[in-house]
Order: sequence, then C-alpha cells, then structure tokens
Amino acid sequence: MIKSLLNIFRVPELRNKVLFTFFMLLIYRIGFWVPLPGVDQNAMQKIAQNQDDSSAAGRMASYVSIFSGGSLTQSSIFSLGIMPYISSSIIFQLLTTVVPSLEKLQKEGETGRKKIQEWSRYTTVPLCLIQAVFLLNYMQQGPTGTPMVMPLFQRQYFGVFWVMGLLSLTAGSIFLMWLGEQIDEYGLGNGVSLVILAGIVARMPGAIAELARQTTLTGQTSGVKQISIGKIFFLAGCFVFVVAGSILITQAQRRITIQQAKHTRGRKIYGGQRQYLPLRVNHGGVMPIIFAQSLMLFPGVILAKMVGASIFGTGSFHGMLMWLNDQFRRGQFIYLITEATMIYFFAYFWTTVQFQPKEMANQLRDYGSFIPGLRPGKRTADYLEKVMMRITYVGAAFLCVIAVVPVVVTTSLGIDARISAFLGGTGLLIVVSVALDMIQRIEANLLMRNYSGFLGGSGGKGKRIKGRQY
Repeated sequence: MIKSLLNIFRVPELRNKVLFTFFMLLIYRIGFWVPLPGVDQNAMQKIAQNQDDSSAAGRMASYVSIFSGGSLTQSSIFSLGIMPYISSSIIFQLLTTVVPSLEKLQKEGETGRKKIQEWSRYTTVPLCLIQAVFLLNYMQQGPTGTPMVMPLFQRQYFGVFWVMGLLSLTAGSIFLMWLGEQIDEYGLGNGVSLVILAGIVARMPGAIAELARQTTLTGQTSGVKQISIGKIFFLAGCFVFVVAGSILITQAQRRITIQQAKHTRGRKIYGGQRQYLPLRVNHGGVMPIIFAQSLMLFPGVILAKMVGASIFGTGSFHGMLMWLNDQFRRGQFIYLITEATMIYFFAYFWTTVQFQPKEMANQLRDYGSFIPGLRPGKRTADYLEKVMMRITYVGAAFLCVIAVVPVVVTTSLGIDARISAFLGGTGLLIVVSVALDMIQRIEANLLMRNYSGFLGGSGGKGKRIKGRQY
C-alpha cells in the first residue's frame, strides 16, 4: 500500500492533481470556520447539543449537516454548503426527461451539456437566496423560542443582519460551487462529491471522541459512560460489514450478453464479437434515500404543529394526532415502514427517469448489435426494462437496510446518533461511492503509465476494481 501511494507522487501530472485537490479541500475546511456575522455561536452550540435527534428538527439539522459539511453546532459562511447547486442540478436533470427542448439540447453532446450546466449555475443563485431566508429565519426564531442572533442585531441592526446574512450565505455557496468546478477541471475526481465527502469525513473525529467519552472498559454501563466493550466490538464489526456491503452493491451489475452482427467487406468478415452490457443493481445511487429522508421530515413537522395547536382540542382526534406524532419520530415502526416504502418508490421512479430502454435498444440496433434470442427493437427494450425492474428491487432493498441500520442501532442499543450515523445512511453511501471513484481514477492514471495498480500487483497488471456480476 505504501508503494502504491509513492507511485502516485512519482507521476508529475497525477501528483499535481492530487495536491491541487487537497489544497482546494483545505480551503473549504478553513472557510467552514469563518463565522456568520451577527450569530451567537455559544447559543447555537447549546441548542444543537440539546437537540433531540429523533424529532423533526433534529432530523432536519442532521440532514442539512451532510451537505453543508461538519455539523450545525456553529454557523459559518458555508452553512448552506453545496446543497443549492445540487438541488439545481437535480432539477435540470429531471427536466431534461420531460421538456423536449432540454432533452434535445442534452443530445447535442458536450455543447448542450455545458449550456445546461450554465443554466444550473444561474438557478443556484435564487435557490441560495431562498434557502438562506429559511436558515436566517430559523436562527432568528430559534427552535425553542430562544434566538441565536446577538441582541444588538436583534434590536438596532435587524436589517443589517439580514443583508449581511443573505450576501454571506449566497457568496459562500457560490464559492463552493466554483471550488468544485475547479477540482473537476484541474484536480482529481468529482469536485462537488469531494466537497460533500470532506464535510462528512470531518465529523468522524468528533464521533470517535464522543464514543471514547461514553465508553467504559468494565463491561457494565454506568452514569455518563453508556457503551460497554461488547458494544464497541459490535459497532466495529457492524461498520466493517456495512462498508463491505456498500462496496459490493455499489459495484454490483447485471451483465447482459450483446452479440455483434457479422458483416463482410471485400474478402474479410468483421464483427461477431460477444460483449456485455452492464446494468447497475443500484442504478439510483444515493438519490432514493435523499428524496425519502427529505420528505420524511414533513410529517413530523406538520404533526408537531397540529398537536400544539389549540384548535384540535383534547378529544379523540387530538389523541390520534399525538399517537401519529409519536409514531413518526425516528426509530418508530410506522416511521421505518413509511421510509422503506418511499425508498422503494423513489428507487423505481429514479430508474424510470434515468434508464431509457427504448433509446438503448435503438442504439444497439443502429450499431449492429443485438441480444441473443431477442429481436432488435421493442422485444429488446421490453427485456431490458424487465431486467432493470427486477434488479432495482434488490438495489432498493439494500438501500432500505442501509437507511434503517443506524436507526435500529440508536434505538435498540442506546448509541448516540452521531456515532451510529457512520453505520449507514446517506453519508456512508456518498463516502463509499466517492472513494471508489477516486481509487478508480488514480488506478487508471497509474496503469496508463505502466505502474502497478493502486490496489497492488506487478508489471502494470494491478487488481482492477470490477463490478460484481449477478
């Protein structure tokens, strides 16, 4: 492993890309500690420490933390993170499937994709302003009625606080978007994904410190120290198992045999080779979990408001609302069933939006290829759609397990949510996906220059990372 790491720095071009990427991420982490003007950081830390992770507000803070980097225990100019740009990109990605003009523009190639990316940048600015308004209003009101804004800016400089806050949050998010694009052009890997990765990994030392603070080596739990040595071994084994499973399913693919048609040119016969069409088992990636968890925030917020409203009185209807409000807390049975159902729904929805079997079948026919035993055209498209629907069922089941594992560990073993968050969920899938992409890019650069692969091997024939066939 040390030799493989040294090989990275022996290639000047690869070394410069790695160092540039590291330098950009270092700038991001330094900027994360630049505070937002007018915000009382001490009050924000106290509220964050007392926040119940099972409540809707706690889940919202945890969800936003994934894409803003680090935790929301302090306010910074990067509090919005890269989330507005991600939202804008997802919006245009969905619009290209329903708007004919955008779909035509995407098919034009690199020029069309650059145009859509330019529109995504422009759309990021109003999204930043909208999300900044909600965040500043949350800081001004506070979850418990205690404002997180300094008294001076609450009374005399109220308008100044809003102007500074809107400009600082918008500029910070736009700067992160620019930083990610610089990594795309001059660095190594996907810039936006690496920014999110840096924010998630930065929370790991705090989780380890919290685990050490709550650990007792006597085998029994007492007082503040709640985690016994047996639970530590269980957490370590569970972490290894979940990460290995995430890598397995992320790389898993169903390979469809493709036969090229033979054609004669003069006295020579061309074609006839047999290839494979890979279909990813987890085609939606992390998107189904993101959509499901974001929508699961609304029932808790709405039910909490309805329970607190006096209009519903104290009758049986109010009792039913209290029961529903309790059941939609994180870790409850109805909450888990609803979240799993929504993950399945969005897994199939995202696959339907992104996977186009008719277009794929037409491309195979145009290139003179076919699936053995099937006619080109509609029969091929129907077969590809049937196979994709079947493997999506497996991929969605895996996403459900990944989403449920941290919740089950927290509720059943009494482990802090900041620790169990690394046993699954959106953050773990993002870390695994981005890390695999980085390793593949590094390995491709090394093998191109006759170095052994990043994972070992000799003579330029390293152990390539391949998809698992099912």
